Amino acid sequence: MLRETYAENTRRALLDTGLRLFTERDYSAVSAEELVRSAGLTRGALYHHFNGKPGLFEAVFEEEERRAAERIDAAISPLTDPIDRADRAVQALLDVCAEHTYRHIVLQQGPIALGWSRWRELDQRHLGGLLLGIVDAALDAGRFRPYPAQLIAAAFYGALTELALNMAEFDDAEQARSQAVSLVADLLRGLAVENGSPSD
Repeated sequence: MLRETYAENTRRALLDTGLRLFTERDYSAVSAEELVRSAGLTRGALYHHFNGKPGLFEAVFEEEERRAAERIDAAISPLTDPIDRADRAVQALLDVCAEHTYRHIVLQQGPIALGWSRWRELDQRHLGGLLLGIVDAALDAGRFRPYPAQLIAAAFYGALTELALNMAEFDDAEQARSQAVSLVADLLRGLAVENGSPSD
């Protein structure tokens, strides 16, 4: 039991240190030596638990993705109307994307550190399924125009990702987020169907 607790504490220390350093700087600027030194551990611990710096980054990346999915799910769970759920999911995702830690680790450094294919695989595992479920529900209820669900989900996630990256360039972050939310709401209205006919 003590051994398991020590192992979990060691793993947690590496994850927390990785989160801090990967948030502060680019992936390439953080060395394995700095990670273990900052965590007060050895290189052996890093390689035992994560097989090195790339594995630690991937674990940190996945924790950020899980937190994002949990926040979006919590935001939409009280709602029953498919369009309201889609709208709230967009707002929640943009809120997450506007935060420095998520934006830097997942959107900016993730594709560089993991490679595009692995980034896409992990991203779809955590957020792709959630968004696709929201789209499927709206289509099943006849509340979206009948485009393929996968295409709708891909279009919105691609748009949201690009919006999030562009929001980082604005001096007024809150204004940029507000405008992004309004823009995506307009896109949603273009897909929405009210009472069996496209909404005006």
